[in-house]
Amino acid sequence: MEEGDRTSAGDGPLREAERAREAVEAIYRSDSRRVLATLIRLLGDFDLAEEALHDAFAAAVAQWPTRGVPANPRAWLVSAGRFKAIDALRRRARFDASVARLARELEPGMTELDGADDGGSAVEDDRLRLIFACCHPALPAEAQVALTLREVCGLTTEEIARAFLTSPPTLAQRIVRAKARIREEHLPYELPPKAELPQRLTSALQVIYLVFNEGYAATSGASVVRADLSGEAIRLGRLLVELLPESEAQGLLALMLLQESRRAARTTADGELVLLDDQDRGLWNRDLIREGVTLVEHALSSRRHGPYAIQAAIAAVHAESPTPSATDWKEIVGLYDLLLRTHPSPVVELNRAVAVAMRDGAAAGLALIDTILERGDLAEYHLAHAARADLYRRLGRTREARESYQRALSFSRQEPEQRFLRRRLEELAE
Repeated sequence: MEEGDRTSAGDGPLREAERAREAVEAIYRSDSRRVLATLIRLLGDFDLAEEALHDAFAAAVAQWPTRGVPANPRAWLVSAGRFKAIDALRRRARFDASVARLARELEPGMTELDGADDGGSAVEDDRLRLIFACCHPALPAEAQVALTLREVCGLTTEEIARAFLTSPPTLAQRIVRAKARIREEHLPYELPPKAELPQRLTSALQVIYLVFNEGYAATSGASVVRADLSGEAIRLGRLLVELLPESEAQGLLALMLLQESRRAARTTADGELVLLDDQDRGLWNRDLIREGVTLVEHALSSRRHGPYAIQAAIAAVHAESPTPSATDWKEIVGLYDLLLRTHPSPVVELNRAVAVAMRDGAAAGLALIDTILERGDLAEYHLAHAARADLYRRLGRTREARESYQRALSFSRQEPEQRFLRRRLEELAE
């Protein structure tokens, strides 16, 4: 056989192996947190489940290139991870009797690696079930959300810390303490009774909202959006509305759909940021807008609406405006007034200030933003400085605009935002 023939003869197995490796990588990106959530439910321990997850994917890397990708990859990974965890516990059982007992408890009901059943439940999605489990009232509210975002949704400590406007070490300690408390108090990894769901709803909604926010406007990296995260948040939001059709669950889903409807218009073909007023509204997804507006109407009609329904109402005003100039800023300011009265926060105050600037002029909005920053609130929040810079620019106060853009640039971690801010600085230098 000639050299060229030997090369081509080996191409088939090489291509198959490469396809299998690509499948492992794709499934890790799309399904690893779902697999982890199921393993946590089955094994009853975060750290053991994390170890089992990595062992399962290592087994997939070793076996799939020669054996092929299984028909149900997620079930295969869950089963493989469970086997690996039990094997590890058996090895440790020689030194710890309690570990031996745990290994015996996990053995019944084990399935074959290619089995399609990864555990049944009244709620089909383990990630949604685990979100409610992590939102146990025995844990502090901020720890509930931080733990779930890190362990269930896969956000990094840095991403979550930025969402909480706190430092990564502080956030990491909250997560460590929450895990320790779950372990020490033997808090169950299960969906609570339906009567107890509403008291955990606030934290569950916050988790899903923060996941969506990270997908809608990534805190760092090369892209404005992370469609995998925003899509997963919307999927969980739909499941939550089916499970518990409360007005705030509907409001959150509406808010996410209305924001997501603009995704195609928020960046150029090469990934550059496009501000709301400059977006091609013909690219907005009208199906998502219609669905979102219907949900907003249902949520508001209940008269038990909260912050997500109000924010969704604001997003609906933008979504239904055919042009930027047609936007009803008076209505938007009124909705922000309501939101600020019922759920005050510096970020809500900042957003209201921007709306006031659009209704009453740049000087009026600037005075409000100055007050927020002078208090020390949002001092390291890049969007506060970017909003201030834009109002200075509109007022022709070039020096102050440049200073504020520089401040915004120093705190921004997202590359398209950084390029946008640099372009603004270059424009002011001309």
